[in-house]
Amino acid sequence: MTQDSAVQATRLRIAAPPVADAARILTPAALAFVEDVCTRFQPERKRLLAARMARQERINAGDLPTFLPETAAIRAGDWKVAPIPSDLWDRRVEITGPVERKMIVNALNSGAKTFMADFEDSNAPTWENQIGGQGNLFDAIRRQIDFVSPEGKAYRLNPQLATLIVRPRGWHLDEAHVTLDDEPISGSLFDFALFLFHNGRELIERGSGPYFYLPKLESHLEARLWNLVIDHCEARLDLPRGSVKVTVLIETLLGAFEMDEILYELREHIVGLNCGRWDYIFSYIRTFQRDSSRVLPERAQVTMAKGFLKAYSQLLIKTCHRRGAFAMGGMAAQIPIKNDPEANDAAMAKVRADKEREAGDGHDGTWVAHPGLVPIAREIFDRHMPDANQLGNLRQDVVVTAEDLIRPQEGTISEAGVRLNMNIGLQYIGSWFSGNGCVPIHNLMEDAATAEISRAQLWQWVRTGAQLDDGRIIDSAKVEQWLNEEVLKLKSGNHPLSATDLDAAADILKQLALAEQFERFLTLPAYGLLLQRERG
Repeated sequence: MTQDSAVQATRLRIAAPPVADAARILTPAALAFVEDVCTRFQPERKRLLAARMARQERINAGDLPTFLPETAAIRAGDWKVAPIPSDLWDRRVEITGPVERKMIVNALNSGAKTFMADFEDSNAPTWENQIGGQGNLFDAIRRQIDFVSPEGKAYRLNPQLATLIVRPRGWHLDEAHVTLDDEPISGSLFDFALFLFHNGRELIERGSGPYFYLPKLESHLEARLWNLVIDHCEARLDLPRGSVKVTVLIETLLGAFEMDEILYELREHIVGLNCGRWDYIFSYIRTFQRDSSRVLPERAQVTMAKGFLKAYSQLLIKTCHRRGAFAMGGMAAQIPIKNDPEANDAAMAKVRADKEREAGDGHDGTWVAHPGLVPIAREIFDRHMPDANQLGNLRQDVVVTAEDLIRPQEGTISEAGVRLNMNIGLQYIGSWFSGNGCVPIHNLMEDAATAEISRAQLWQWVRTGAQLDDGRIIDSAKVEQWLNEEVLKLKSGNHPLSATDLDAAADILKQLALAEQFERFLTLPAYGLLLQRERG
């Protein structure tokens, strides 16, 4: 991209292909705002990321996570979060998906109470997706997003829409298309600042507000940084103090030990916490990556109804309701299955069981990934939750210890389970390279979080010498052989992914599964290849 006057007016430098929405999104004023936010807060972000690495080293050495003694007074204190806006008061069904134009229209029209527009796990971070997504949301907020598809189908917003919530990328992710003093800027700050700059006041004037989901926090110090960012941005943009509202995803094991503290740090802005279950499972594996006593079975056997997952979800409900905050349930991965009634009935039964558990436990709402699941989730929460939420359900019966939060789930590992992880990893990473971050695979909606589980388990099973149900040990030779075989199966099976994409996915998956050291996020090495492709 040629550096224009808008970029030259700042210290930001953009190296990216031309995209349609760049002129109206990357304005001189918007870029100056992004530069200011990044200049102020990038150093602390880098310090906190280094602290993550140091903490992981201590855990690898045997230091088990626990509740922080230095913040005991916060956990014991009698305090609550600030009042919650009326359009967030009822969140019984939330739909999520990427910031693609058709998805935005369908999600806003879906009948869900809220829509989480996602710049993170369900979005591949191409420049077109990031800037086009900002443009799509700009249009949606102003009700200018109507369009006709190439097939001739018209997409128009209904009078009644879901409340919009936006998820920026996590602290660990860069926006490598944009540099400040020759260093990539934070993807979190880029996504957040651009959206708030263009839409914060507009949303307030329309009777709503700028609402966000904040992903992958690992400590209350990371929440404190977000609070500083939000306060600064509100002041710079002359927005009413406290108008920015956030929900934090508790999708890291370490974050679960600091739920009270996270709520406290963000108490002027936060409205709830969410059980981000898939990333949470991945985080458990990542945290105990070298601990052979805490190896999980194959993914299908790891459920929310037992072990560390049950403990964390119930503690989240108790913690949130004590502080006047919502406790949001997570995502059932199943999606409707066309042309196979029996398989569809089985999938929908799993969705119903999951939502019955969440509503019965006291959650204030739940996630779905497909508009077809909105009525199912809505019926269950309507039945269990006649009021707008369940804040009055304090779950004083719940007692969760540090040991409960790290107790593994037992089960088995089969060769088929290992191969399934490979198959999912290959299909997802290959699709991600083609710009698609939300992919239906084997009748489940897979995103980066579920793909992370698949590849993390492969690495851990090899490193800990995990045993298959037939007595064989999982080693690097088996993983490499089976991975090559799974690639050939996909290539010979009329799969829509190109051989080039599958080979690139295989290279990444093999690199991650057989590396000496555990890679914290698959999107980090994959992002580098995505950039190479973009730049030709």
